Amino acid sequence: MIVQERFGYVPEEYEAEKASNSYLMSLMALLAGLPLPIVNLIATLIFYWSNRKGTYFVRWHCTQALLTQFSLLILNSVGFWWTLSVIFGDRGLSSSYIAYLITAFLFNGIEFIATIYTAIHTRKGFHIEWWFYGGLTNLICKA
Repeated sequence: MIVQERFGYVPEEYEAEKASNSYLMSLMALLAGLPLPIVNLIATLIFYWSNRKGTYFVRWHCTQALLTQFSLLILNSVGFWWTLSVIFGDRGLSSSYIAYLITAFLFNGIEFIATIYTAIHTRKGFHIEWWFYGGLTNLICKA
């Protein structure tokens, strides 16, 4: 999971800090806008836009953080609106709804732990590629 040689150099201190901050941005936004799933994506998108002309290491990690937040937006939005329809609509609790909530909580918990892990190791100058998102980021982010 940790590949430092990918970039051909050890990132400078400021690069590692900015790359790590791209992951921390989503965690800070989570605290500010927990019930609204779009807040994390907007905060990460703003950070991405401000660093899109940075070094490849920084851009790559900003892109990976943005992609993870985009998928979480979709997952959490479905859960958010489904919950509102259960509370205020004519839909009752169903086994499908409970299964979806369990899946969403597990996915969010794993993403939260992986984000903290990635932020810590990226701050140390290591390159962390997440399964699925790393390959997608490689396709999107060019050197």
